[in-house]
Amino acid sequence: MLWVKALHIFFVASWFAGLFYLPRIFVNLAMETDPTATTRLLMMARKLYRFMGLLAVPALALGLVLWLYYGIGKMGPGNGWMHAKLAIVVLLVIYHHWCGRLLKAFENGANKRSHVWFRWFNEAPTIGLLLAVIFVVVKPF
Repeated sequence: MLWVKALHIFFVASWFAGLFYLPRIFVNLAMETDPTATTRLLMMARKLYRFMGLLAVPALALGLVLWLYYGIGKMGPGNGWMHAKLAIVVLLVIYHHWCGRLLKAFENGANKRSHVWFRWFNEAPTIGLLLAVIFVVVKPF
């Protein structure tokens, strides 16, 4: 089980690196006026988004193994933290897909949001990670 936990943490950390960095690229794209720089940023964003998807799959799969096979956080008293964590995970998966839609908008030249909006958007995975870690470590309910 410890190997599964270690790999789960590794893939979650790797996925989050992308969740933190892709919106930062969006901030730069929203401010950029040079077409060459925009092309370069779009290429970086595309590659990062694809790689993030590859990292999210084992992170989520290993989390399911820990929950369903090893019984971490199974139903019962004192395991409400797991339901809260799972809600955060669902929101982060939605955020991940939202990033893909925003990337498509940039690729199509249809972005209507400012760099300030993207700066705030960039904070969501930080809050999600903080809450998930608190739920798993502290187990407040």
